[in-house]
Amino acid sequence: MISKTLWRAARRTVVVGVSALVLTAAVPSFVAPTMASDAPPSVADLAERLLGAVVNISTSQTVKGTEGPGAVPMPQLPEGSPFQDFFDDFFKNRGGDKDNSAQKVQSLGSGFVIDAAQGIVVTNNHVIADADDIEVNFSDGITLKATLVGTDPKTDVAVLKVDPKGHKLTEVKFGDSTKMRVGDWVMAIGNPFGLGGTVTVGIVSARNRDINSGPYDDFIQTDAAINRGNSGGPLFNSSGEVIGINTAIISPSGGSIGIGFSIPSQLAAGVVDQLRQFGETRRGWLGVRIQPVTDDIAESLGMATAKGALVAGVIKGGPVDNGSIQAGDVVIKFDGKDIHEMRDLPRVVAESPVGKAVDVVIVRKGVEQTVKVTLGRLEDGEKLANGEDAGKPNQGADNKAPAVSTASVLGMTVGELNDDTRKKFGIGADVSGVVITDVAKNSAAAERGIQPGEVITEIAQESVATPKDVMDRIGALKEQGRKNALLMLASKTGELRFVTIRMD
Repeated sequence: MISKTLWRAARRTVVVGVSALVLTAAVPSFVAPTMASDAPPSVADLAERLLGAVVNISTSQTVKGTEGPGAVPMPQLPEGSPFQDFFDDFFKNRGGDKDNSAQKVQSLGSGFVIDAAQGIVVTNNHVIADADDIEVNFSDGITLKATLVGTDPKTDVAVLKVDPKGHKLTEVKFGDSTKMRVGDWVMAIGNPFGLGGTVTVGIVSARNRDINSGPYDDFIQTDAAINRGNSGGPLFNSSGEVIGINTAIISPSGGSIGIGFSIPSQLAAGVVDQLRQFGETRRGWLGVRIQPVTDDIAESLGMATAKGALVAGVIKGGPVDNGSIQAGDVVIKFDGKDIHEMRDLPRVVAESPVGKAVDVVIVRKGVEQTVKVTLGRLEDGEKLANGEDAGKPNQGADNKAPAVSTASVLGMTVGELNDDTRKKFGIGADVSGVVITDVAKNSAAAERGIQPGEVITEIAQESVATPKDVMDRIGALKEQGRKNALLMLASKTGELRFVTIRMD
């Protein structure tokens, strides 16, 4: 079992399998037959059947000569990728080309054919990102120009199309990654270091890995050897079905150490279908801001165990702005799927069709209930959320402290939220509650990162409007024998979060 410290350290050294960089790359591994006994004596028959469907992808891009004569372009990584710092360190301070002339750079990756008749090829987004030209090289020596059908940076999936006319292509099908168990044999085929048609075998080492590369991380971990150039290649089960797309590895040196990650087919197949149909993704959207349910928060909400996703805010104009789901609710089940932790909710919502009416099980004030929600479209919701944030006031602070009625509680000094305090702390007009004017050092509030200028809007899911309300609510919780107080805090612009504070 890897400690949290070691895991964090390891994640800093993860490398994405991109182009032909001097850096090593990323991607997961492969499968073999699901047998409780020893591995099969040979996977030659399986490999022979699948090799024709796996392709090598080469790209070229014209870039400004600002990174020196031997430069390669900065790779385009998935949103929120943990690999960003690694590449930033590598590419910064590289010498510039004096004439700033354009030059051609090339990269290599892998992919696989899923529709021979239509010439549809699947790969990683980072393999083809910003490419001017894309070529697909087949195992029989044929090279075909490819066009981009669609790409999804959030999952690092891309779909290409080649003209299959006059060529007999081999295709493979997506399998069900949910049926894969830890210990199942898998096989990876790809183009490591430009060595096309390379087969490696391993097992499923773990499932549901989150490596902080994107909002929908749910990787299959495998120990099959993966290296630079394997990115975008398939991870097969023992039946020859694609159950993952090899994407990243953890490696202190850049080479394979047997820790690779593959996008599960359960996630990838839906993205591929949408890209083929629309040229873009159309994900479901709930319209809420969420945060984890900690043990303290669970206890404050009267929940027996910490699970689900805590709703920290509802986006105005979103699908649940009608009050069906409210800030302070905990989502524990969505459309029949259990929400064990916060990160589960965005993924299952995104996998749901736009416009679908779903049942959502929530815990509200300690009571479990089911609400019906019709999903919006995430891509529209992101624009709405960005517009909402942009419209929030950004007032400057005044150093002059207003004279207001105050109260001291749990290491905080709280005061009335009026014109004076709004001006002093730059608090927006649409924020309501009780303002925190001071936080004592080494107090329980300070330990939770609470800052002056934040606004208490609720305590234990009851609204507060005055310092007296705060005192009364804390007193009532102590009488009930509660150890922690659950506070809903609003930032100056109205962004909500929940914190628990010890009351001992």
